[in-house]
Amino acid sequence: MEIIIVGGGKVGNALAEVLCDEHNVTVIDKSETKINSVVNDYDVKGIVGNCLTTEILDNAGVARCNIFIAVTSSDEVNILSCLIAKKMKARHCIARVRNPEFEKQLVFMREELGISMMVNPDYNSANEIAKVLRYPEAINIDSFAKGRVDLAEIRITSGSILENLALSQLSRRLRLDVLICAVQRGDELIIPNGTFVLHAGDKIHMTASHSNMVKFFKSISAAYREKRVKSAVLIGGGRVGYHLAQQLREMSVKVKIIEIDEKRCLELSERLDKVNIVCGDGTNQDVIREERVYDADAVVSLTGIDEENILMSLLAKNNGVEKVVTKVNRMNLMQLSETLNLDSVISPKSITVNQILQYVRAKQNTEGNNITTLYRLVNDRLEAIEFIIKEHKSYVGIPLRKLKLRSGILIASIVRGNELIIPKGDDCLMVNDSVVVVTKNRGYDDLKEIFDKR
Repeated sequence: MEIIIVGGGKVGNALAEVLCDEHNVTVIDKSETKINSVVNDYDVKGIVGNCLTTEILDNAGVARCNIFIAVTSSDEVNILSCLIAKKMKARHCIARVRNPEFEKQLVFMREELGISMMVNPDYNSANEIAKVLRYPEAINIDSFAKGRVDLAEIRITSGSILENLALSQLSRRLRLDVLICAVQRGDELIIPNGTFVLHAGDKIHMTASHSNMVKFFKSISAAYREKRVKSAVLIGGGRVGYHLAQQLREMSVKVKIIEIDEKRCLELSERLDKVNIVCGDGTNQDVIREERVYDADAVVSLTGIDEENILMSLLAKNNGVEKVVTKVNRMNLMQLSETLNLDSVISPKSITVNQILQYVRAKQNTEGNNITTLYRLVNDRLEAIEFIIKEHKSYVGIPLRKLKLRSGILIASIVRGNELIIPKGDDCLMVNDSVVVVTKNRGYDDLKEIFDKR
């Protein structure tokens, strides 16, 4: 496909990196330095210029463009460039929009102005953080099949009932239908079979229905009810903190925000009812002691500086806070956070890239199968993809034990109507099934590609 990316910043660069292998990508930015950097790093075409001028868009080939993606630092520029691109015959337009004031106009912009998708990284990041605070034992939680399937990342602790357990014994031991579909052991990423034995320190990715996921956490933690987050301190009152406070308030969580900017504190006080707003430096130890930050059930570090967030999270963890969440954007620091054993690390950039990539892959829609959801996990080393089987194919109706999967792939779940199936050898894929596949490989556009034809 022909894809134009407007904005050569962090998100634009990340999108160029993941899309250039499969598509013809053009990047537009006013900065010659940014364009030179992205062109030198990836196989893309670069254009220096103003994305709001028809001449620049015409030079980029907007009339042939399948997907136009606007991710500059300005919401208004992103929206306006999408409108111009749409008038110039771009087929689909995506705009990154962060200002909460635009939320009420999302339907209008989509239906009346023709913007196919609007991505709010701050709101989506708040959603991800709220999910992991619902499940304090989890590092991350993702959902498939309109919420019917949960994909959770969990670290196995010493003394856990999962320690030294073979996967073939898992369902019998827990009396639950769950599937562990990937294991991270140190630097090694494994798609396990039934003989695989779990060790303390392993990070596991598992699928289950929402109800079974709740039961699973109760099974592995006798103190599950006591570990429910009832109070949270947010260090940093930016857009992510604003959206998160709203969601936590709806979850009946007592919320305190510590924000250093006095003007922002006044704005938050006016917008957020029943949220304690403290004007102060959340990294200052005197403020931390005075506000009893470490007495909270959860601490979420949301400042604009990655290093501060990591340091504050480490301090909170070392001072006994049960659940710690860290906002980090820079990929090198994301990888560092793995070695520091931080609980949950959230990247607005990665969430935005994943959401846009999901849309792009869905639009490829190869031979009747549609990718409806896609998540990239473990620093982009693992993909979890949801396919819809729209018509009869060669693999439909055949027991899975007779279908040979390519290496590094596992079918994690099948949703048939309202029924969730954790797949076993005698199960078959059927038309209209929603199928979740977990793979160490990348670039699958069609379900048939996961099968080895030899």
